[in-house]
Amino acid sequence: MDTYVLVADCPERIGIVRAISEFIYSLGATILDASQFTDLENQRFFARWVFAPVDDQALPDVGALREQFSPIADGLSMKWEISDGNVKPRILVAVSKFGHCLNDMLNRWHEDELPGEIVGVVSNHEKFRDKVEWYGLPFFYLPVDPDNRWGQEKEILDIMGREQIDLLVLARYMQILSDKMCERIEGRAINIHHSFLPGFKGAKPYHQAFDRGVKVIGATAHYVTKDLDEGPIIEQDVQRVEHYYDGEALARLGQNVETVVLAKAVWWHCQHRVIINDKKTVVFK
Repeated sequence: MDTYVLVADCPERIGIVRAISEFIYSLGATILDASQFTDLENQRFFARWVFAPVDDQALPDVGALREQFSPIADGLSMKWEISDGNVKPRILVAVSKFGHCLNDMLNRWHEDELPGEIVGVVSNHEKFRDKVEWYGLPFFYLPVDPDNRWGQEKEILDIMGREQIDLLVLARYMQILSDKMCERIEGRAINIHHSFLPGFKGAKPYHQAFDRGVKVIGATAHYVTKDLDEGPIIEQDVQRVEHYYDGEALARLGQNVETVVLAKAVWWHCQHRVIINDKKTVVFK
């Protein structure tokens, strides 16, 4: 079935749901799923609607749908997007020397358990070239030059443009991106961070956690912004820690949490379920 997804946010006012419903009705389409939320503190409305043609009758293409909805959205001061639900967003994965998140992402993609299409992997190390190429994907080796970091980042942007990338996934990509890079990919790059932000930064975070005797460890998936590790959070999870765990056991446990949290964040983003709300997110699960 052909499906379309409309996501929107705008200032709260009477008549928003009616306007969206009437637009879908005017197309001769039916609503398959509708989710909405009003942030009362900021008086802002958020919505995700999935609709489809009735009796296999064709709807206009996405471009025409956007053109038809634009005047309605303008009248509501709305930020919005209409997407073809049958088109998988194109994903570029970035990785350094830790492969657990990359392995999980590649396996989910290979088993068709990811609502996105991984089209390549970029890395500042050669470590995972053979693995990536075994999956039949291009591997882009882009070492970081401390004297020309923007040059390396620009190559990543060039790949994103050439391959029409919708989402950049930093699967434990251990490089701090420049403000210029962060601005260029804002809203379309997800990072996975060990622990709850902003704790245990730097090297060997799980060993730091062990030294502090923590009772839970976790992971955070968030959008990338120029404020390091402070972008809008999409998903978090925790696991309890037992007193007999050492640093290596914590690392293994933490890495498992990271893979699950990142997979959920990517899944929801690819299904157009996440809307950024200032420094937070609304996630229609």
